[in-house]
Amino acid sequence: MQDDPHVAAGAHHHALLAGIEGRLPPEMAGKAEVDGVAKAKQDAFTLIALGVLGGAFIAFGAIFANVALTGSQDVAPFGLARVVSGLVFAVGLSLVLLGGAQIFTGDVLMVMAWANRRLATLRLLRVWCLVWIGNFVGAVCTATLVFFAGHHRYGGSLVGLNALQTAMAKSALPFGQAFLLGILCNVLVCLAVWISLSTRLPAHRVMLTVLPVAAFAASGFEHAVANMYFISFGLLIKTQAAAAFWEAIHSSPDNFAALSPAGFAHNLAAVTLGNIVGGAVLVAGAYWLLYLRPRDP
Repeated sequence: MQDDPHVAAGAHHHALLAGIEGRLPPEMAGKAEVDGVAKAKQDAFTLIALGVLGGAFIAFGAIFANVALTGSQDVAPFGLARVVSGLVFAVGLSLVLLGGAQIFTGDVLMVMAWANRRLATLRLLRVWCLVWIGNFVGAVCTATLVFFAGHHRYGGSLVGLNALQTAMAKSALPFGQAFLLGILCNVLVCLAVWISLSTRLPAHRVMLTVLPVAAFAASGFEHAVANMYFISFGLLIKTQAAAAFWEAIHSSPDNFAALSPAGFAHNLAAVTLGNIVGGAVLVAGAYWLLYLRPRDP
């Protein structure tokens, strides 16, 4: 017996609608919970390796943003230059989402599975710690490769100068300010990851995440994984750059006194805590209350 052509056409129509509409927020919450449980089941090597990739991918976005900002002071208003750098920085999260890597800031959404008692606290912290370590290794190794490739000497060494100024500004942030900027940042990053769960199509996931990521980067909010690259690259330039570089930018390492290993650790501690609060409380917590919390019959 042949299939009814009207039934077949109707099924095809519904399939197209499903592809267009994707998931609604209640389904997105369920997907976030399932993803969190799946991540917690991964072995330590896998989590660290995926974290290394994630750190490297975010570093590529940071490299792109640094190049986009270099020299912009002379040709574009502050706001426009920041928007352009934010848009190109978004390539980092696109690579993470489509390349299957992991970043600590996005994994904060696992709180939804934890709040629903699908994850023990230690299992949640285990994932965060291992992925954070992997992110750090990936970002610092990428910064090392980029430095020894001579990237800081591009544009008459202005690329290196801009990197130094960015790293010093981040390293010098007071703890409280870095913490609050970290909260604001990860609200947008976790929202980007959250809305990416609404679709099954890779191209749509990229398009949905670009603007929230560009918003945090352009606004100067603080992202722990990005800072792992920005500050380590700045430290490498400050401590390892040749005399010719300093002559080209008419400066010296003494002019970047606020950029130091202690400042690096200070920034990462504050921003990491802020990222946790922003993503766990204001995004994961809010959506758990809306869609996953236990309800009376």
